[in-house]
Amino acid sequence: MTRQVRASAGNRPALAVALVLTLVAGGFAAWEGRSWYAAAHDDSAAYAAQRDRALAAGEQAVQNLNTLDHRRVDQGLDLWETSTTGELHKQLVDGRPEFTRQVKAAKTVTTARVLSGAVTELDDRAGRARLLVALRITVTTPDSKSSEKDSRMLGELTRADGRWKLSGLGQAPVGGTATG
Repeated sequence: MTRQVRASAGNRPALAVALVLTLVAGGFAAWEGRSWYAAAHDDSAAYAAQRDRALAAGEQAVQNLNTLDHRRVDQGLDLWETSTTGELHKQLVDGRPEFTRQVKAAKTVTTARVLSGAVTELDDRAGRARLLVALRITVTTPDSKSSEKDSRMLGELTRADGRWKLSGLGQAPVGGTATG
């Protein structure tokens, strides 16, 4: 009987260590779970995700509006119209017949590739954003000669039907002005 008592007493330090380790692990798991929950429900994470969606949609729309093939002008202009909203959309729709004639007469193929882009302003509640996009535009003429031009565009985005669309687009100013 004495032997059994001594064996049980010998297991107490191991039992105590196991209990302490279990409590520490449980505390750590609870702390990490709370941290994960806070990060998942943090407004800044949702804001960053919305910014990324606006940037992706904006870059694609700017690329769309700088790409057009005279052989498929109607498809290209349809894409322009689905990429836009507001006054910009209205201008494209109203000017479509004349623009179609000009592109078919010129027989050019214009392609654009986004080099980089950034959202400069985002008002998620109002559904408005602004972005700056750098692109490389290649124009190929009927005699298969190509010319490239780098361009910086400023765009305004509006969320319409849950999607970001271009509502304004223009050239970004290049360089500074002399002061003195």
